Amino acid sequence: MGEQQIFNALVEFFEEDEWDFQWMEGMSVLTMSFSGKNGKWQCFAQAREQQQQFVFYSVLSVNVPKEKRGRVAEFITRVNYGMVIGNFEMDFDDGEVRYKTSIDVEGVELLPPMIRQVVYANLIITDRYLNSLMRVIYSDVEPEQAIAEGDAEAMASLEEELAEYLESDDDDYDIDDGEDDFLDDDEDDDEDYPYMNGSSPYSLN
Repeated sequence: MGEQQIFNALVEFFEEDEWDFQWMEGMSVLTMSFSGKNGKWQCFAQAREQQQQFVFYSVLSVNVPKEKRGRVAEFITRVNYGMVIGNFEMDFDDGEVRYKTSIDVEGVELLPPMIRQVVYANLIITDRYLNSLMRVIYSDVEPEQAIAEGDAEAMASLEEELAEYLESDDDDYDIDDGEDDFLDDDEDDDEDYPYMNGSSPYSLN
């Protein structure tokens, strides 16, 4: 890929996706804040042109106190096991916790759907585990228990959202006509992903 091609692709994506972002002067990095269902945090989109990689970070707003870093390390290890896209990581020196997703694009063009997958997979997972992580930091709950309780809450929320959807009169995703309306092959990708357009429950600011 050419010089700054990855960075330019990122700028174009976040502009079209209507993010409020800033460029870190002298670096191929964009910064932005994100508000999820469970909190707000800072994000960094980094273009590694020489390595032909795109990396996206969600950095939590609190640093883990020194006395809690062992428990948080256990929490992260348990959560990361089996994680397919991305991983949590903690700086043991200062307690910074972040979630990282990335993609290697050597020999290929970085397209908007590829960027979208890296970005939104990151945001969803970060928001999913944020409350559980905060419990480990600010209470005496065991990491395993915090994860289990978080899983139960996430399942309950999903069931509630599904029930609301089934009770609604929304016919946007009609599965009775035999057609693949949800994931089609047209160019209106935003219409195929309910959480990737204006109907998102998240706030990009």
